Amino acid sequence: MDRGQWMVAAAVLAVAGLAGWWFGAAPAPPPPIQMAVTASTDIITVHVAGAVAAPGLVEVPAGSRVADAVAAAGGLLATADSTGLNLAAPVLDGQQVVVRHAGEVGQSLDTGQVRLNTATLADLEAISGVGPVLAARIVEYREANGPYTTIEDLLDVPGIGESKLAAMRDDVVVP
Repeated sequence: MDRGQWMVAAAVLAVAGLAGWWFGAAPAPPPPIQMAVTASTDIITVHVAGAVAAPGLVEVPAGSRVADAVAAAGGLLATADSTGLNLAAPVLDGQQVVVRHAGEVGQSLDTGQVRLNTATLADLEAISGVGPVLAARIVEYREANGPYTTIEDLLDVPGIGESKLAAMRDDVVVP
């Protein structure tokens, strides 16, 4: 090889070395990801009525239970009958929780309609076509899924179809 060929070869090797150095360097790390962490501060409003120290609207954190709403309303009065009240049931925004005084009769209205969200088994059995088994299913569904929001929610209760709901519709109310 003559001197000119050595110069070209050296130049090619120098360019290749520079390209290797330039492209072979470790890439810059990506910028750090910043995530905003916020605590859940969802507040819901529940109407607590009846035998509590301070009946009215209370605000509790989302995911609260009936017991939390009652406590926010000042707690139960000495005359309260909590046996028909599921203190472990979850509460929803806009729900009404009614605590009966001892000796109060049922949760039926003057119109004869029964309030689905506060009715006892006996109240529900007073509805035409509802026996003890179906009344128990209605209460079990309410306790497992929270209060009824519409009368049509009864369709989710095993044993209640369109025709049964049509027969019950005038006898129940969802406050």
